[in-house]
Amino acid sequence: MSALPDPAVNPQKARKGLERVFHATLISVQGLRAGWSEPAFRQEALISIVLLPASFWLGRSWVETALLACSVVLVMIVELLNTAVEAAIDRIGPEWHDLSKRAKDMGSAAVLLSLLICGGIWAAALWQRFVG
Repeated sequence: MSALPDPAVNPQKARKGLERVFHATLISVQGLRAGWSEPAFRQEALISIVLLPASFWLGRSWVETALLACSVVLVMIVELLNTAVEAAIDRIGPEWHDLSKRAKDMGSAAVLLSLLICGGIWAAALWQRFVG
């Protein structure tokens, strides 16, 4: 016989249906607000205000438009995940540890790779539009 999850631990586990979806959405909005407190995420979000509409102008088909827009959103997603890793590591303790450094370095590398992907996609689209 399985026991019900302890609501004191995480009340979200006991929710069902639309109530669960509603509360999950609220939690996600809280995550975006928390991300906004991070300078790197804030910079990427502000740049996306320009790049997302520009993707509709630059893309020549719905696929190109989606690729341009998704590459921008990907950077923000990876930045949020990197911030989550850093917060979890910092909660464990402020002392230096090789595994903590490794986790933070890998999160940072993931952000770098997402930026390179985004930059490459946008450079190729701009090249095709204006040079090719």
